[in-house]
Amino acid sequence: MIEAGVSALVAVIAGGAAITNRLHNRITELDRRVDAFELRVATNYVPQEQFSEAVSKMESHMIRIENKLDQMLLKNS
Repeated sequence: MIEAGVSALVAVIAGGAAITNRLHNRITELDRRVDAFELRVATNYVPQEQFSEAVSKMESHMIRIENKLDQMLLKNS
């Protein structure tokens, strides 16, 4: 009778350890994935000022192109 109780207790402890180990591995993997995501976000992040500056440069170039096209159309008319 005592042997069966000891066997059951060992089985319960081993099962609890296995479940704890799997849970710990999943948490570690999730932590690794979150860290990788944070690194990707930090590497690809563009500050608002830099983005606004790039957009305004592009806009000024587009205005220059529009003006040149308008002048070409006026010459041909």
